[in-house]
Amino acid sequence: MLKPLGDRIVLRVKKEEEKNIGGIVLASAAQEKPQVAEVVAVGAGSRTLNGDLVEPSVKVGDEVFFEKFAGTEVKVDDELLLIVREAEILAIVE
Repeated sequence: MLKPLGDRIVLRVKKEEEKNIGGIVLASAAQEKPQVAEVVAVGAGSRTLNGDLVEPSVKVGDEVFFEKFAGTEVKVDDELLLIVREAEILAIVE
């Protein structure tokens, strides 16, 4: 598994079902990227100018909304993951 550095967070993007418009199934490239994901790994956090560590607001297992074009996609053990900065996470789903 990946261990993110600093304020980075590893997400497992939730897959949406294929969309069907008027009987036509859209190719995955034509569909909007889902913006809900599960947190699978969290970095230690960011540092202030004084060197104090600020822990991330999310924890492993949280379900979050993230910015539409956020992060970097990586493939680990045939699983597609997304690495984002904490600032790219918009909200925690409760």
